[in-house]
Amino acid sequence: MGEQALSEASAKAPPASAGKGSAKKPAAKPAAARPESRLAMVRRARRINRELAEVYPYAHPELDFRNPFELLVATVLSAQTTDLRVNQTTPALFAAYPTPEDMAAAAPEHLEELIRPTGFFRMKARSLLGLSQALRDGFGGEVPGRLEDLVTLPGVGRKTANVVLGNAFGVPGITVDTHFGRLVRRWKWTEQEDPEKVEAEICAIFPKSEWTMLSHRVVFHGRRICHARKPACGACPIAPLCPAYGEGETDPEKARKLLKYEKGGQPGQRLSPPPDYPGLPAPPLGSAPA
Repeated sequence: MGEQALSEASAKAPPASAGKGSAKKPAAKPAAARPESRLAMVRRARRINRELAEVYPYAHPELDFRNPFELLVATVLSAQTTDLRVNQTTPALFAAYPTPEDMAAAAPEHLEELIRPTGFFRMKARSLLGLSQALRDGFGGEVPGRLEDLVTLPGVGRKTANVVLGNAFGVPGITVDTHFGRLVRRWKWTEQEDPEKVEAEICAIFPKSEWTMLSHRVVFHGRRICHARKPACGACPIAPLCPAYGEGETDPEKARKLLKYEKGGQPGQRLSPPPDYPGLPAPPLGSAPA
């Protein structure tokens, strides 16, 4: 048998040690990560809330308002625009129409012009006229303090009602806006997309006394650090608790450049922020781009 034949025969033959007793077992697959239990998720969620309370002790609604009517109007205007743009628009609006009675009697064209900077101004003007007339005619010119009454007003849904109840009446509530919804899904607190289902599931995790402030803290974090497209993971104080860590920039120096508002040394969204807010107030309309 030539060298080539010997080589081929040798290649085909099993190794001498490859008997039954010495056969190698297939490599074991790495153990799959054990799914997080409901209890573990709740504990992690509550710890995140405690951590956020330390990071944002000054968390607050980012709409300027002095009474329930102003908050109701500002929240309706905030659809599809920034709180900053609303805050830059409402001083002139409330100077012209300070009460529901005043706004109910407004000329639609004038109201539209005042709120034009917030976008969708014709639709929003119809809502403001409708809700002001409903407050005047059905509630004695006062904003009601019950969710079931608020949602009967034109342009007012459950989210707007919870904003008003939590911040003007002290009634606890979860406000599921865009930021809140995407963060609680990112943190695996819920998989729901429907805002009412998200609200129900998050309410079940936290005591009622935490609902309103939890909403503010989560929204603050979403606007400042945990951005939708490029979260600043490397500058995030709750990174060790986040199942989505690494989706964004993990380099600390690069991540710090992504921080916004007071965390990034920039003005906030309110022209009249609370006294404990550590950042700069927002500029009036026309003095800086929104």
